[in-house]
Amino acid sequence: MDSEDDMMDANYVDSVDDDFYSGDMDDDYYSDGGEDGYDDGPDYDFMAEAADDLDDMVLSRMQQSYTVLREGDIQQRLEDDIASVSTVLSISRFDAIILLRHYNWSVSKVHDEWFADEEAARKSVGLLDKPVVQFSNIREQFTCGICFESFPCEKITSAACGHPFCLSCWSGYISTTINDGPGCLMLRCPDPSCWAAVGQDMIDLLASDVDKDKYSRYLLRSYVEDNRKTKWCPAPGCEYAVDFAAGGGSFDVSCLCSYSFCWNCTEEAHRPVDCGTVSKWILKNSAESENMNWILANSKPCPKCKRPIEKNQGCMHMTCTPPCKFEFCWLCLGAWSDHGERTGGFYACNRYEAAKQEGAYDEAERRREMAKNSLERYTHYYERWASNQSSRQKALADLHQMQTVHLEKLSDIHCTPESQLKFITDAWLQTVECRRVLKWTYAYGYYLPEHEHAKRQFFEYLQGEAESGLERLHQCAEKELEQFLNAEGPSKEFDEFRTKLAGLTSVTKNYFENLVRALENGLADVDAHGACSKTTSSKNVVNVGKGRGGRGKGNTKTGDSIRIIDD
Repeated sequence: MDSEDDMMDANYVDSVDDDFYSGDMDDDYYSDGGEDGYDDGPDYDFMAEAADDLDDMVLSRMQQSYTVLREGDIQQRLEDDIASVSTVLSISRFDAIILLRHYNWSVSKVHDEWFADEEAARKSVGLLDKPVVQFSNIREQFTCGICFESFPCEKITSAACGHPFCLSCWSGYISTTINDGPGCLMLRCPDPSCWAAVGQDMIDLLASDVDKDKYSRYLLRSYVEDNRKTKWCPAPGCEYAVDFAAGGGSFDVSCLCSYSFCWNCTEEAHRPVDCGTVSKWILKNSAESENMNWILANSKPCPKCKRPIEKNQGCMHMTCTPPCKFEFCWLCLGAWSDHGERTGGFYACNRYEAAKQEGAYDEAERRREMAKNSLERYTHYYERWASNQSSRQKALADLHQMQTVHLEKLSDIHCTPESQLKFITDAWLQTVECRRVLKWTYAYGYYLPEHEHAKRQFFEYLQGEAESGLERLHQCAEKELEQFLNAEGPSKEFDEFRTKLAGLTSVTKNYFENLVRALENGLADVDAHGACSKTTSSKNVVNVGKGRGGRGKGNTKTGDSIRIIDD
């Protein structure tokens, strides 16, 4: 964060973008901060409450962009697609399954390929018009192509191709393939030269009940995993799937199991950071690059064996570990045997100082300093990223405790139905969501280019305001609620607490929604010659318009901006 003087320059807001900071605060609610406890909070005057119709529009769009599917819903969609293809193409249900499986459960793709070239479509999936092998005399003995035993007609069966195999060999072949995994969905005739598909009709006829159930499970999984529009929820133990509508805008999805994730990359929900940044951040957290930076910044190589050595004692006399055991000076990396009175004493290597003045160590020191600065910068952002993650986990645990225990207790103490205590749950849910957003703003800040000073300064200001507001909400929901949990009966202060907590929840929600939109836009409208510098001008402007029409106060504007004015 920048200095306090620099941040003071951003506290005066002259005009408001109707799309980024829309609506008006309630004057009665926010004007007298002293009594309601808002006097020392963050400056939310420029982050007003969005219009109700805009909220409804955004909520509606989010609800329409994806659908969470239970197992029964998935099965129903599977059957509907099978029935649709079977009816339109006038083929059996089993052939429709083979076609859909081959074309990744895309009904439109099946129709396109089938009507463009039916013969090619049949050949690509192994659906035959007529048998390859035909038998005229059904009374004769048939030789099984696997065990080479002779069997009567009733002991022999075949796929659409007509290649005869005994029932026992068929059962063993099908059972082995099903137990090998989902590859059984692409089952082919056992004859090595035949490409005919084996459908579910053969499975139902010859497989055991256990194998039939496995096959059905594989089919259901395939419908989700091979379908481009659906994915499983990545939460451990969750069995729900999500059907996502293309062009739905945000990729953030909230499953019925309460887990939120990004449908695009299946990592946890990470707005306002894009998937590429999340991938780089996760890789950086788990890769060896930071270990190497630490080694480079805090150790030196042994002059003999080149192993990195960390200085863990005060003197400069270093001894490498066995089998090397080389003794050297930490300062100049020269052999310790060369040190003595003539070099300034054992603990004062003036040869190093002379060499440094000659520039002998400039490059090594520069690389070490760069590594140290890089490590410190990464540590700064990672610690705050991890701290917000820990706070979010604690808030989730507190939310669960509130829903299962404390709401009932509050209801009894204050003689209030639990339905009227929803404002407390809403506050905790908002705290959890805001912790997630704030956590990812640190990854955003880490990858924000250093040379874009105006963007970085404005970003840090917005981030600081977000932290301040969230801390007030979290403290109110966590600390100030305790007195009412331990109260002996109803009190007038509880109604005041209700008003305060609900207000903080609403203000924080609107601030974070607008913050997310601004960061997703890349703060693209921030003027490269923007404000936050006292020496440039008495009035400096930082544009953070969305680049599209805003909506608020009953009118629409384009290209609005926020002006940050120096005192």
